[in-house]
Amino acid sequence: MKQGYYTDDDIPKSTALDSKTIVDYKINSYGYRCPEFRPLPPGKKNVVILGDSHTFGEGLDPGEVWVDQLYKKVDQTRLRFWNLGQPGASADKIVRILYATEKVLYPNIIIVCWPLWSRRERLDSYPQSLTSHDPLLKTETEKTDQNNFFKNVFFVEKFAEKNNAKTFHCFAQDVYNIPNVTPGAMSYNDTSLKLCWPVWSVTKSEKEKRIRITKPSLAKDGIHYGVEHHIKFAELFYDRLGIKLK
Repeated sequence: MKQGYYTDDDIPKSTALDSKTIVDYKINSYGYRCPEFRPLPPGKKNVVILGDSHTFGEGLDPGEVWVDQLYKKVDQTRLRFWNLGQPGASADKIVRILYATEKVLYPNIIIVCWPLWSRRERLDSYPQSLTSHDPLLKTETEKTDQNNFFKNVFFVEKFAEKNNAKTFHCFAQDVYNIPNVTPGAMSYNDTSLKLCWPVWSVTKSEKEKRIRITKPSLAKDGIHYGVEHHIKFAELFYDRLGIKLK
């Protein structure tokens, strides 16, 4: 079925196909940082990971992104990861991409690394990813941002319920409390990709963790979070929820 920009028989093309800043990344024919969708390899459970540029891994080499770091820790004989992170993605766009995976990737596990909830996707003559400073969003408030976010969490949970999939929620920058998460869904909101590094230790005896950090960890583009953030985030995520990733 296809209704406007929503479809369940194909995945939308990635913005990476037209972006000069990320043409050097290894991407598939749709512009996603993962293998080709067709033909879909047999066996294993499909794990779909959704998010914004931090999940895509702008400024990072293959293997450095938190998605890759997490994949190193799971049972790769049982699970197959599909990184569908998109530069500039909002919660709206994440949901649109997820629904398009239903008859393409048949996800068994869904991991969403939510971006800032002030973003929106405007579906006009072409899809626009809007951030909070865009004039088109001048009437939005903290409350409308929050409820738009909860709407998209609801859509993710209903998709998972319909397709008998597990869901994992985590955060790229700001951390939000998700109330009434569907039974069986998991939310990692102790920290975010942004906040997990440098590591702060309150235990004086942990000398190796009490190194003075004077420079930020940044990716090669000088904007996105560096590999230290991604390594630590994957470690913390796995320590908390890894037992459920099976």
